[in-house]
Amino acid sequence: MKKCIFYFFGILIFNPFATLAQNARQLKNLIHNSEILNDHFTGFALYDCEKEEMVYSQNADKHFTPASNTKIFTLYTALNMLGDSIPSIRYTIRGDSLIFWGTGDPTLYRKDFNSDKVHYFLKNAPQKLYLAYDNYEGNFYGRGWPYGDYDAYYQAEISSLPVGGNLVTFSTDSQSIALNIYPRYFSRFLTCDYNFHSSSYKIKRSLTKNTFTHPDLHPEHNFEQQVPFKTTALLTKTLLEDTLKRPIQIVNISTPVNAHTIYNEESDTVYRALMLPSDNFIAEQLLLVCSSTIGDTLSATKAIEYSKEHFLKDLPHTINWADGSGLSRMNLFTPESIIALLKKVEQNVSDTARLHRIFPTGGLTGTLKNAYKTDQGEAFVWAKTGSLNAVHNQSGYLITRKGKRFIYSFMNNNFVRPTSEIREEMVRIITAIRNRY
Repeated sequence: MKKCIFYFFGILIFNPFATLAQNARQLKNLIHNSEILNDHFTGFALYDCEKEEMVYSQNADKHFTPASNTKIFTLYTALNMLGDSIPSIRYTIRGDSLIFWGTGDPTLYRKDFNSDKVHYFLKNAPQKLYLAYDNYEGNFYGRGWPYGDYDAYYQAEISSLPVGGNLVTFSTDSQSIALNIYPRYFSRFLTCDYNFHSSSYKIKRSLTKNTFTHPDLHPEHNFEQQVPFKTTALLTKTLLEDTLKRPIQIVNISTPVNAHTIYNEESDTVYRALMLPSDNFIAEQLLLVCSSTIGDTLSATKAIEYSKEHFLKDLPHTINWADGSGLSRMNLFTPESIIALLKKVEQNVSDTARLHRIFPTGGLTGTLKNAYKTDQGEAFVWAKTGSLNAVHNQSGYLITRKGKRFIYSFMNNNFVRPTSEIREEMVRIITAIRNRY
């Protein structure tokens, strides 16, 4: 029989009649012949779900900086520790006093989530309100976070009871350039800095306090910028009072074992917000929410250690796990460990449609919307991306044209070329596997 050889963008790829070993060799050639992938540290692993074996791996037992691939670990921890709704606050009633504690719920008073349950409970409670704020054990930043990004939207501070994602949103609409500020409380702290030279309107915040400045310019229509604010117990109390229109006192009381819980958003809604746009704040706060289910203090470290002990002991390699989002370069995982984790996630979720809704979908949703093209309208890849300076990774699930299901982890560290070139090369190779395997 005449030998079938296929080419994709000029590179030899899979023979559909080949053995597993032959396909592995062809995949090896595909990666090894890539000029883009051979000028930096690349790890790759492709796992056949039906045969339950690795098709091919390269540096898959080596540790890489995962960036936002870390969020897969956070997701799996939450899937195991939380139910179908997110615990939002805990409370107890003592006489004429209602004492409440935050759980770290990242959704409270964010415009993209519904906070009605907590809002109306606190607003309409007949008792006096007392906020017990001192139940968070940790810094306002995760371990290893860079301080230079303190006023970037993706690095909001961590707290036990966040309000509006601990962000100030500055915006205009299509009809007016009048600046809207949410929460309105922060409008008093915005001033013009005539020494702030910029070609466009933007907001800066002081490093150590909540003072915001803009250049001597007007914003344009449809302007929007989110800036983290410095969190304190007093500020949280003030923002809640401003929202609830009633006084609140701060107390220092440990959470009792028999405290009641108010649940807010559906968990899958939050998981989609975690994974699709790769929301760092939700990732960090979800670890606090997880820790709230095992003790009276909120601690990302405790949640991580609990997850490693109870859910992740059988990973093939030791993991260095420092934060929930992947902003920290202290995180170190191997492609093989991520493959094992993705298998666990799939088993936990068990519903393929649900799994695909949670992960970014190539050509359709999230961080993969513009990376891939669908195959005649059909999506074929569902994966989490991860990017930092000189880091770009992609790990997830793949279905080929023949209906074969694979799990893959593609990790790139220490490159000096543009990230877009790394992304395009990964997409090219994953699409080649889709087309011919």
